[in-house]
Amino acid sequence: MSTEYEIRFAIDPIAASVMGTEELRDAFLVEDLFEPDTVRWVYTHYDRMAVGSAVPAGAPLALLPIKPTGTENFLDRRELIAVNIGAPGTIVVDGENHAVGSRDMLYIGMGNKDVQFAGEGAKFYLLSAPAHASYPTKLLQQSGAKRLEAGAADTANERTIFQYVNADSVKTCQLVVGLTQFAPGSVWNTMPAHVHDRRMEAYLYFDLKPDAFVIHLMGEPEETRHLIVRNEEAVISPPWSIHSGAGTGAYTFIWAMAGDNVDYTDIEKVEMGDLY
Repeated sequence: MSTEYEIRFAIDPIAASVMGTEELRDAFLVEDLFEPDTVRWVYTHYDRMAVGSAVPAGAPLALLPIKPTGTENFLDRRELIAVNIGAPGTIVVDGENHAVGSRDMLYIGMGNKDVQFAGEGAKFYLLSAPAHASYPTKLLQQSGAKRLEAGAADTANERTIFQYVNADSVKTCQLVVGLTQFAPGSVWNTMPAHVHDRRMEAYLYFDLKPDAFVIHLMGEPEETRHLIVRNEEAVISPPWSIHSGAGTGAYTFIWAMAGDNVDYTDIEKVEMGDLY
């Protein structure tokens, strides 16, 4: 097994406005995230959010510290949510086994020392942010998530938003995580668009067919850019940027936020006529 990491520094909107395609992809797109027998991290300077993965392929994978955390154990001053987008797996937290099915999420609080990811075929998408308090480990399932219906068929954005982390499910320090599914024929996510200056966000797009992709819109509302995103790739979204997209076919995405608060409704809406 191996643990790998890279660092993504914060990019301001003025610098982003003059970036070319490759520069934008290098700064904001996370490719080749799910590598067998590997724990991989992208440590960002946006609210110190870390986006990662653990893909067991035989022996369990340990959650090891990385240099940017600056701690003896990864979770000494951080919290973690692991989302399984593969076959059923197991996460062992300080000796306690947790069965994590497909599309289940496991919240692991600050202070846990020994975390192991196991299960042939499991794919754990990892999200971590700094923490100020220790909260209990808890399994979060789609059946228990808060459901929000949004959009409409005639605007191709009819979708169900599953808020796994909400006031009734689990207490976190920073992390707010959920999943969005689309009604047949709808392809637009997070449209109408918004920004939230007090929180960054990360999107993981998955369930795309090999020849499909999502055109992810980013940038300030008055000067947007785009990224072509393929299956199981993630986008790092700065607080100043919109984060919206349209797919060439069916897909699912996981959204995760960290920052100043955990208020899902703390957003600044962008009118359709204000996008350029």
